[in-house]
Order: sequence, then structure tokens, then C-alpha cells
Amino acid sequence: MNSSSRLWHACGRMLSWLGAFCVLMLCALSSGGASADPAGGPCRGEACKPHKPPPPPPKLNCSQLNGLTIAAHEIGLPTTGAAVTSTTQIAASGSGATATGSYCLVVGAIHPVDPSAPDILFNLALPDQWNDKILMLGGGGFDGSIPAVTGNVPSAPANLPGPLSRGYAVFASDSGHEASNGSVNGAFSVNAEAYDNFMGEALKKTHDAALVIIRAHYGAHPEKAYFAGGSTGGREALTVAQRWPQDWDGIIAFYPAYDFTTLSLQQLRATEGFAAPGAYLDTAQRALLLKAVMQACDGLDGVVDGLISNVQACNATFNPFTARVDGTPLRCPRGVAHGDTCLSDQQIEALNTMNSPLVFGYPLESGETFYPGYNIYGADLGVGSDSPLEGTVTSLALGTTQPSYPLQSTAMFDGQISDQFVRYTVMDNPNFDSLTFNPALAGRWSGRVSMLSGLDATDANLTPFMRHGGKLLMAHGTVDQTVSTRATEIYYQRMLFTMGFGAVASFARFYEIPGMQHAIGTEFNASWDSLTALENWVEHGAPPVHQIVTDTAGVPGRTRPLCQYPAWPSYNGAGDVDNAASFTCVQ
Repeated sequence: MNSSSRLWHACGRMLSWLGAFCVLMLCALSSGGASADPAGGPCRGEACKPHKPPPPPPKLNCSQLNGLTIAAHEIGLPTTGAAVTSTTQIAASGSGATATGSYCLVVGAIHPVDPSAPDILFNLALPDQWNDKILMLGGGGFDGSIPAVTGNVPSAPANLPGPLSRGYAVFASDSGHEASNGSVNGAFSVNAEAYDNFMGEALKKTHDAALVIIRAHYGAHPEKAYFAGGSTGGREALTVAQRWPQDWDGIIAFYPAYDFTTLSLQQLRATEGFAAPGAYLDTAQRALLLKAVMQACDGLDGVVDGLISNVQACNATFNPFTARVDGTPLRCPRGVAHGDTCLSDQQIEALNTMNSPLVFGYPLESGETFYPGYNIYGADLGVGSDSPLEGTVTSLALGTTQPSYPLQSTAMFDGQISDQFVRYTVMDNPNFDSLTFNPALAGRWSGRVSMLSGLDATDANLTPFMRHGGKLLMAHGTVDQTVSTRATEIYYQRMLFTMGFGAVASFARFYEIPGMQHAIGTEFNASWDSLTALENWVEHGAPPVHQIVTDTAGVPGRTRPLCQYPAWPSYNGAGDVDNAASFTCVQ
């Protein structure tokens, strides 16, 4: 009996449990080790060649991307898919450091599950000379418009290339609704899906849709992914770090409105304070207040230079009830209003309301129990200077009109946001007088407020982002009157408590910039190349050290060391007061 017969005989006795194995052995013996074809015999010709994966789909040029559809399963959160609605090839422009090469501008829409919810509209710039990296830009306020994909990260130097000029594929969205004529409008928020998009889900949906288009165009996945934003965009930056840490390698979060619900209620409280009879300050009184604070606090950092760097000491010592300006009491005699030469008790009470925390009398799903006050003493509240930034600073501080219902567009910007939040997001009642709402108690609406707070970006445990290798840069001006600097300090302190000093130091930095307000500042308008600092940390393992920030408005060209909180720049006692080398970060 030859070897094949013996094998068949053995297989007959073991066929009940080893049949398939025996067939394979026979095939191998009969063919001298050749692989078998599907019929069980030895393979011949093409059948013996190894299987080749199908070739990758061809890369789509700019015009071919037009009409591209994205299936719902390609987006990590529920949608009904997305589509590219137009594409335009944009020619190279500019010169020098700010030159932008040719790129494809892609316009798209992500469709909601709820047919009554708006689309998420987004733009994506695909440079012809791609650096294999992507950058998403965050929005601001209530969003409602698409940030310019040709724009830059917050406080970036104007004389350095922006992300698109550096070769990034840059994208941004309207967060899932369109505001009319740039107005502050919270009407979209009565739709649950639209509000969920605004509070974060649009970020993931836009990211995933953009990646499909990027792969279709370049035939490759990006090597590095960055996110940058300030204010609402800062909240969005922390949101992606908390909820989708695997998507991002580096994040820039400036003046982040991470606790949007409690922030909105504190803004309403401040607005109600200045809406009280006799409580509003005119331009001359704001200038008088700033002068009094400067005389009391400017020298606390070792030099009188028009900047209050030791903010904690100023907050601890300045009291408008007892302060003096040019030797005269800031408070009017007996607290009674007397022109522009002093402040009344009603005005000081309104200022102190903004300086103090809002304490909630009901539990919030986010776990927050209060929202801190603002560093209002030392801020330009709208003093009427000739700075080209004064109009924006005034709008973001006290505005030009005393708050009253209905709030006008000239009222303080924070009041407009909080008014829309209460009337639409909380109450779904556009006719409600928001200035009668008690944010500390909320009445029968406390449950609704609590639920909304659960959507805020308050999670201080960024361990998954850290373990992914992500790096985070946070920065905030010390005299921001829109988002409290103290709130960002609290978030950073929670990170330290939750994760530990060593862990936080391995992936995050938080800087405070004296004299900077919300995004800009007439006292110190910060310019810092945070994107390069972040790239060096993410891509080369070089954490930022000895960072320098430059003023472009208060004293153009002066520099200060960028100090990690809780440190602040202290004058060394000698040297040019406009040179960062004359200061040391102390705490």
C-alpha cells in the first residue's frame, strides 16, 4: 500500500472528526506542497499567485470633489450623511511670510437626524503643497458662522505664516446653525440636536467628514491633527480633548468658555447689576476707576509701567469704597452720585457684583456649585481711549448703553448672550424678560439649567488625551470681562488635583497674560506664536520654555515673559521696562 492509500485508509477511520484535515494533508502530499485550489486539487497558474488587495481609489482633484457624498457610517456620531456642495480652486496670493499657496476651497454640509434641525455647514481648505497635517479652528460667541479657514490661531503674530500658509489642511464649521447678519441669536437652541451640535457634537461630525474628503483628495491620512480656538472656540478645544482625545495631537485653548451654562448665568447676574437704577458707569467714570486701580496696584509688580501683573495682590487690597484717586476718595460723599468725579454706592455695588462669585442654590449636573467673579479692577471697561481696539473692548466690557429689556445691540455683549440663553435655551420663551430671572435660584427652571450644565466641558481628567500623546496650551488674559480668568484658573487647578502635578506638567501649560482682555486688549494686546510652540512639543518633544509675548497695542513692541500660572512677571529692579529680559516669573 503506497503512502496515498495508507492516508486514505486512515482518513476513513477518522473521517467523523478529522475529515477536513485529511483532505488538506492529501492535497499537500499529492502536489508536493503546492497550495490547493477551491475544488481541493493542486493550484495551477494564476490560482497560485498571492492575493493582491484592490488598488486604492484614484485621488480626486478639486473639481472632482464637488458632489462627493459621505455616508452616515463614516461619521462617528449620528447624522444622515454629508455632501460637498461646491469646490473652488483658489490661486496663490500674498508675499513674504504671509504668502498663501494655491489651495482648493471645499464647501460642505452635514445633514441632521432630526429633519427640523439645521445642517452643519463647513469649509475646508486643501493646500496644493500639503504638510500632512490638519488644523480645525473653533468659533466664538453663539457661533452661527464659519470661521475663515484662511485665518489664524488666537493671538498669532501678524507677520508669521498662518496654518494654511504653512501647508495645513484647515477646516471649520458654523457648529450647526446660521446666525442672521452676525447678530447674537440663541433661537437655534430650542432644537435639541442643534444645541447638542453647538455644545460639541458638530466638532466630531465636522472632523470625520473632513477626513473623508482629505483622504479622497490626497490619498492619505494626516500625520498630525491640531485644534485651536478662543472663547467658545476655547470651550470647543477642551471639548475635543475631553470627548474625542484620540482624534487630536495638539490643542490650543485660549480664554475658554468651558462652563458655558454657569458662565451665561454669571453674565446675566452682572448685567442685572448694571441694569439697576443709577448703577451704570459712563465713559469718564470708567476712566476714573481705572486710574484709581492703577495708582493702587500698578507698582505691585515692582515697576509702574501701565500694567498690573500681580493681580492676586491687587484683588486682595483694592476696595472701591475706600480707594483714592489723586488723593481724593473714589466714592462719592455719602455714596450719592455727584457727576463724573466719583462713583456712587449703586455703581460700586454693581462693580462688586461682577467681582464676586455667583453661588447656585440648587445642584447642577456638571457638579459646579458657583461661577467666580471677574478681575474687573484694573480692566479697561470702555474708557474712550483713541486705541483702534477701544470699540471692541468697550462692547465686550460694559457696552455703550445701560442694560434694559429688551436688550439692545449696544448693551454689554455678555448681557446679550445671557439674555438669549435664558429666553431660548432655558425657557423657550422669546418674550420673557431675562432681567427678572434669578440665576442663583432659577425657580422651576432649575432642573432645566442643571441638565444643560451637563453638556459643558468641565471634565478636568484629560488622562486619555495625555496617554494618546496629546499636548495642550492654555492662555488667558488677566482682565478678561467676558470669560472670567478665575474660572480658567479653577479648571487648571482641578486638572492638577485630578491628574497630579507631574502628569499635567508632561502635557499641558497654562499661561496668564497681564493686561490682556477677551481676545484683545488696549493695555496689552498679546502676540504669541503658540502654534510653533505646540508643533515643537508635539512633533519634536520640546516643551515650551522661556516663551515671550509681545504687545501690539498698549506699547507696541514691548515684551514680557509668558509666565505659567500662578507665576507673574516681576520687574528685576533694573533694565528696560519694555523688555522681557528685565522681568522674572515669580509667585
